[in-house]
Amino acid sequence: MSAASTVFVYEGTDKQGKKTKGEITSSNANVAKAELRKQGINPTKVSKKGGGFAIPGLSAGKVTPGDIALFTRQLATMMKAGVPLVQSFEIVADGMDNPAMKDLILKIRDEVSSGNSFAHAIKTQPEHFDDLFCNLVEAGEQSGALETMLDRLATYKEKTEALKAKIKSAMNYPIAVLVVAGVVSGILLVKVVPQFEEIFAGFGAELPEFTQMVVNMSRFMQEWWFIGLAALGAVFFAYKEAHKRSQAVRDGQERLMLKLPILGDILDKSCVARFARTLSTTFAAGVPLVDALDSVAGAAGNIVYLEAITKIKEDVSSGIQLNTSMKSAGVFPNMVIQMVAIGEESGALDGMLDKAATYYEEMVDNAVEGLTSLMEPLIMSFLGVVIGGLIIAMYLPIFGMGDAIGGA
Repeated sequence: MSAASTVFVYEGTDKQGKKTKGEITSSNANVAKAELRKQGINPTKVSKKGGGFAIPGLSAGKVTPGDIALFTRQLATMMKAGVPLVQSFEIVADGMDNPAMKDLILKIRDEVSSGNSFAHAIKTQPEHFDDLFCNLVEAGEQSGALETMLDRLATYKEKTEALKAKIKSAMNYPIAVLVVAGVVSGILLVKVVPQFEEIFAGFGAELPEFTQMVVNMSRFMQEWWFIGLAALGAVFFAYKEAHKRSQAVRDGQERLMLKLPILGDILDKSCVARFARTLSTTFAAGVPLVDALDSVAGAAGNIVYLEAITKIKEDVSSGIQLNTSMKSAGVFPNMVIQMVAIGEESGALDGMLDKAATYYEEMVDNAVEGLTSLMEPLIMSFLGVVIGGLIIAMYLPIFGMGDAIGGA
């Protein structure tokens, strides 16, 4: 046994479905699993000899969309360099830090090694690869240009994930600050204000209205904070459950989000960018326009655009030009409609859509940066008013007492 090899114990089932167990020497657990599968054994548990069993998938972490984007880019690079597909899987898996992603890639490799197509292999993992991804890979395999298709897919995934990250950052920043403001205000009302209230009781004088209001709020918080906290928790839980179970709630939220000031405009532009980027990628891959619109509808990201794209697909199916149908949908900017019209007339629709996607992605970048720059002073002012207001309310009686003493 070489220094790089390790003894693993395993449990699994053989080709007849009978339980089997034993030992195997290999460089790592993933390679051991692959070797066992080649022997006709389906491993359920594999671990180093002398250690506890590791149940695959239980502690392996979670595969994120960012992992899928990185995998696609690295696989495209490997294939462009002339590395065979199966070997590319092994090299890419070796460089993955996320054990769950590494395990996923090796599962795909095993499927391909056993004679299945790449498209078939990823269709067995629908939680990680959507219909758009699977269809484009299948189109690439059938046309003999898989490396080109993977390169386009990698660009698509990278840009869409970058766009999602920017939208999330624009939304998470003010939410995080509001939560912090609420926590700090709660601590001041429950812990600090009562200390001042004891001091004020010894003054024997009437408190200023602002101070009295804060004291009343403090008393309420001290007596009912647990009910308030439980109510907030119940509202949050009810919303999460309703959002998870009801399509109508999700649709209503998506419609409302587009109507929000500033943020709604950013979301609107991101939907346009996603539409143009997805349609450009699928159409450039040789997917017929009607079928491409199916994939675009699935990646719309908002019910308003999903309904609009579904209507556009019906119009295009009946012979109406894409730009005409987009205009009648009433959700797309004139500039995008004009660029689509030029693309249809010149036969370069995918190129014009790519330009439109890039333009709107840059607009989202600039809008998010502008929003962040605007939010910082506004949030600091908000925190100053809330926290500063509480502090001023506590010191007003002391200032009044000082004025009374000075007047005397």
